[in-house]
Amino acid sequence: MHMYNQSSLFFWKTLRAPLFLFFILYSCLGLAAAQAFPPHTLPSLPNIDAKGYILQDAYSNTVLAEQDADARMAPASLTKMMTVYVIFSELRSGNITPDEDVLISEKAWRTSGSRTFLEVGNRVPVHVLLKGIIVQSGNDASVALAEHIAGDESAFAARMNQQARRLGLAGSHFVNASGLPAKDHYTTARDMAQLGAALIRDFPNLYKLHAIKSYEYNNIPQYNRNKLLWRDDTVDGIKTGYTKAAGYCLVASAWREGMRLVSVVMGTNSVESRTKATQTLLNYGFRFFKTRKLYDSNVPLTTVRVWKGRTDILDIGLAAPLYITLPRQRFDQIKAKMEFDTRITAPIASGEAYGTLKITLGDEILIERPVISLHPIQEGGIWRRMADSIVMYFD
Repeated sequence: MHMYNQSSLFFWKTLRAPLFLFFILYSCLGLAAAQAFPPHTLPSLPNIDAKGYILQDAYSNTVLAEQDADARMAPASLTKMMTVYVIFSELRSGNITPDEDVLISEKAWRTSGSRTFLEVGNRVPVHVLLKGIIVQSGNDASVALAEHIAGDESAFAARMNQQARRLGLAGSHFVNASGLPAKDHYTTARDMAQLGAALIRDFPNLYKLHAIKSYEYNNIPQYNRNKLLWRDDTVDGIKTGYTKAAGYCLVASAWREGMRLVSVVMGTNSVESRTKATQTLLNYGFRFFKTRKLYDSNVPLTTVRVWKGRTDILDIGLAAPLYITLPRQRFDQIKAKMEFDTRITAPIASGEAYGTLKITLGDEILIERPVISLHPIQEGGIWRRMADSIVMYFD
């Protein structure tokens, strides 16, 4: 079960008094009754024939199944997920536009492997090359856009690594935009799952390009190699890959009944093997697990007393939505408890942490999140401050 990093507890250092107020929030969770299986039991995952794999929820980041997910492996064309992430970032920032032309260099044209069939000296719009990368997995299109954005492929790879560090992909390092085998070019199944979730989360509109099954460029049909796009209408991405060193790889995502999963299989022995392994993982996750959003962001969970301020009521809540993924039969067993300081004094800025929300299952803490101030409160006048000081002294 996924646990939040202990660094999220830094705000305890800022609490201003040893007194805490405890709230047990049961009724607001809207939890379902147990079903399907007795508590603490889940069917075993069928055998997955891959060197490494992982299955996780895209919103809660809860890992549902994994094997050798942190083993360093050749990524092949899964690399292009990071290539695309950088391109999406450039589009969002306005540094490039979908319709601007890209001059195709000889280096891009000569790049080996899967191709979009570009020609030297031609000018091709960004949006066409982007489809070539996502749908056809064109190495030539990847190099062409890398050169257009960063000047050369090495400089673009530096941007890829910068984004990898920002996203916390500690097991990945990139030296090219295509995924062709190279020294010091590697990733892990876990990192690819995190990257897939980031594409979905950070670029929800552009991510839809990954669901395209085919398109035509230069009178040549281009087909997506992700067979699940034809076999499972809940699958809408993400990327296939193959080299001799990497084997057959697939990062996929599917959406069913309000739940989105990301799966990664690496090092399988055929196209059919990676497809079946992915389908098995996705079916297992959707069958036996459920994700729910327990709380929205920036919505008051409760109000607390504030001292020495222009107002004495502070709304507190969460900075980001809170999702949780559990076996379907466990939702009736979770509880929420909020702990916060009872001696909060003005001035207060928005976003300051004043306590914690804990989601528990029995004695296990599943999630801890800081609860924050949702609005500022200015310091009160001298008479308010004096009066509150007297009350606090005798309290």
